[in-house]
Amino acid sequence: MTRARRRLVLPIAMLAMALALTACGGDDLQTSSRSGEVDAASSAVDTPELRSKKADAGIEDCPRTNRRGAVEGGLPGVFLECLGGGPPVSLPGLPAKPTVINLWATYCGPCRDEMPLLARLHDDAGDQVSVLGIDYADPDPEGALALASKSGVTFPLMSDPDESVGKALGVIGLPQTVFVAADGTITATHRGQITSYDQLRSLVKEHLGVDLA
Repeated sequence: MTRARRRLVLPIAMLAMALALTACGGDDLQTSSRSGEVDAASSAVDTPELRSKKADAGIEDCPRTNRRGAVEGGLPGVFLECLGGGPPVSLPGLPAKPTVINLWATYCGPCRDEMPLLARLHDDAGDQVSVLGIDYADPDPEGALALASKSGVTFPLMSDPDESVGKALGVIGLPQTVFVAADGTITATHRGQITSYDQLRSLVKEHLGVDLA
């Protein structure tokens, strides 16, 4: 084989390999880490002690979800572990219902001030709006459950220690609140602290069409 022919064959082979790898991805659900790290992440947020703290705080179990790929304009196709034990959550497989998803962490001061507002929204919204939390890039699951309990949070909480949703959701800081329509599409993202319950209700009405007044 001539040198020129070798130069031609090598790029073609590399291109074929790249296309094959791309075809394996698509909209298939991805775990939040590599396989060995997934087991470690799961065990870190699902221990007897954490299960006990979750139960004592009255935090609800994470919703059971369908295994389906991401929809265009919707949540990323990843699984997240349930904080304090429970089934892993497929974000695009969440129940078809208007949903507010709050990203927070124990190290985030504004998150602490904001969480009671979301707890109140969960209490007031009933069956109209789901409220979910993602404990994001947080190394302290025990502290996270303690903070949730102190804030009166009882809505389901997921854990994303590896920041697996960061790029897809455009996370540049905490807190961040994502509004998801019943069809699974993201209607809006609020970056920064929500400072009053009136503001939160207004955002729900504007972005999800649900009036909780």
